Amino acid sequence: MNKDRHIISGLNSFFAESNNTKAIQGIMNVMSRITLTQRQMDFAKAANCKFTASQVLTLMVLFPFFAIKNSLNFAGSVLGQMFACKKDMFYRFLSNEDINCRQIVYSFNRRLLGRIAMRSDSVKSTDTRCLIADDTDFPKTGRKGELLGRIFSHIKHASILGHKGLFLLFTDGKTQTFVDFTLQGEMGKKPAKPQGLTQKQLDARYSKERNADSRVAKRSEEYFQSKMDNLIRMVKRSILEGIRFEYLLVDSWFTCKELVEFVRSRRIGCHLLGMIKMSKTKYDTAEGAMTANAIIARKSKRKGHVKYSRHYRLYYCEVAATFAGTPVKLFFYRNGKKGEWNALLSTNTALNAYGAYKIYSMRWAIEVSFAEAKRLLNLGKCQCRDFASQIASISLCMLQYNILGYVKRYESYETIGGVFRDITQASVELTVTEKIWGILMDVLRTIAEAFHFDQDEMMRAIINNNNKELNAVRKAFEALQSAA
Repeated sequence: MNKDRHIISGLNSFFAESNNTKAIQGIMNVMSRITLTQRQMDFAKAANCKFTASQVLTLMVLFPFFAIKNSLNFAGSVLGQMFACKKDMFYRFLSNEDINCRQIVYSFNRRLLGRIAMRSDSVKSTDTRCLIADDTDFPKTGRKGELLGRIFSHIKHASILGHKGLFLLFTDGKTQTFVDFTLQGEMGKKPAKPQGLTQKQLDARYSKERNADSRVAKRSEEYFQSKMDNLIRMVKRSILEGIRFEYLLVDSWFTCKELVEFVRSRRIGCHLLGMIKMSKTKYDTAEGAMTANAIIARKSKRKGHVKYSRHYRLYYCEVAATFAGTPVKLFFYRNGKKGEWNALLSTNTALNAYGAYKIYSMRWAIEVSFAEAKRLLNLGKCQCRDFASQIASISLCMLQYNILGYVKRYESYETIGGVFRDITQASVELTVTEKIWGILMDVLRTIAEAFHFDQDEMMRAIINNNNKELNAVRKAFEALQSAA
């Protein structure tokens, strides 16, 4: 961030040597090395704002690491004491519809992934690089958010109020990095109640006239587009941004003809590996066109076609087929003799059942990332009504999670949560210490006023050890600081 680095240098000096943990140092190193050009931050800001756009972004990225829940809590935090500004500056930043959040995330990721790729454990790694696509629910309690409506939750198996977030995540087997996302809505099945809302509820929602060429206007166009179209566009963007992967992993909802044709048309040597539904979809095999259920039912009756893996403790079967005019291989798995069959489809016909099972198990990385980002970074919990603020807050969470993943990789932490606890512990303890010192100062001020003492003389007495009682107060505070 070039001339704006004094924020990071100021924070480095803020942490005492005893509190300067490897995690905090890792965060500071990351932030100091990442630069954003003027073109990438090219949007208007308030004329009276004393911070640059890069500085505001830097401060907001650091929020959770200093136990700052949202912009409202900034003023009373350690960061607020070091860099005095009001909450309005952050809210204006979030609601700025000209911020290219997607480009900022990609710019960060290029640098993070580039540095990870240079590590020896990456150069020598034999792990499979994958893009993983999945969606997650963002439940909301307020009803007046822009574009907010009801969605069907596959977790609760019920309709809930909120948004869906469709995410693309990159993993090299060790580090998970959020790459891109879209916010999704659902129109619902009843034309009389679009998005499951009455006309009164629709009219009560926040709305804003936007410039059709603004970044947020273009992001809002994605809201009601199909998840499949948005996913294909996200994968295209990631390839153009230089992200190379061997497999795109998806669940059964996304495995379809369009995605198979799209992945096979790419020229970077990637493949699709996705779960398929045991439904009416037919696959062309050597024995004719059959559904997945019919294929495995026939194979199960023939000796030697279904095998057992002692290592994975499951039964499996491989079948060559053609789907959407593309040669594919189907893999069937089940636990126990009476378990139900599940199936995977891969466009890599050279892949075997063991390899497919091992690679597809990496798809759970995105579920873990969702859980960690929601628990630690409040992913999807922004309470702003403005759609631009929702986009910006999720983008910030992605940056924060990616930075945590980078520090975890470099500092050999076991979990993302471990990195987060190590970072926040020092900043929270320093915050608590400063608050207690403030309380002590208020007490001394009250005593000085009540007994007509000179407050400066009392402080001087504490510093110079001239009074046993006051010296005891000083020692107690010093003990508190060393404990923190």
